[in-house]
Amino acid sequence: MGGVRVDLGGRQALVTGGARGLGASITRALAGAGASVLVADVRKEQARELCEELGRDGRDVRFVEMDVRDAEAVAGVFRELEEDGQHVDVLVNNAAVDVSKPIEHLTAEEVTRVVTTNLLGPMYLCLESYRRMVARGGGRIVNILSTASNRTWTEAGPYAAGKSGLRAFTHTLFQEAQRDCPGIGVTGIIAGGMETPFILERFPDADVSMLQSPDIVADTVLYALSVPEGSVVPELVVVPRKEPSWP
Repeated sequence: MGGVRVDLGGRQALVTGGARGLGASITRALAGAGASVLVADVRKEQARELCEELGRDGRDVRFVEMDVRDAEAVAGVFRELEEDGQHVDVLVNNAAVDVSKPIEHLTAEEVTRVVTTNLLGPMYLCLESYRRMVARGGGRIVNILSTASNRTWTEAGPYAAGKSGLRAFTHTLFQEAQRDCPGIGVTGIIAGGMETPFILERFPDADVSMLQSPDIVADTVLYALSVPEGSVVPELVVVPRKEPSWP
């Protein structure tokens, strides 16, 4: 029906995992709403290509080098922004990875990579952004969750653990924002299966009729950002009509 409309002019957003899939859809949506967008992704070439593409359309989109698993690198990005007189008004924690294996075949390195990317990384970003938002008196944080944060399945142990932990952290951050600063909105978005490389690269035979467009989830992010300060949206759920893992 034309999508969600919100004016983000004058605001700067940071999207992790913003180079492709859902991240690229969120980047496009935020830029289309007038935000300046920082695209953080370990896929440097794809991120730069997206920034160049949107730049040709007159959007203010820039690549920022960051591995969310590196707490010092995350802190360094925020310090550099401050030194340049900039700040992050909108944080979208989207970066995620998965290793689809039975638990008996998982390695410690695989578990560490998934949990660090999907849980610790977003927490590092929240630590750096939240305290600064409190100092400025406002801001928005959106954490992309998964149906795996509510219900799990086989071959998804580390992924479910990370997303469940992020959901709990998001709920806690929401409660603290309610106490600390009414100008800060914290939202967790539980997204069901999407037609993105995140799924299709691992499951090339997946039935795409069971999946939703990432643009729908990006619109859900815009909706969370459209709610005025007098209201709050702690959590949203958006799943395909045929989503098998909800509720």
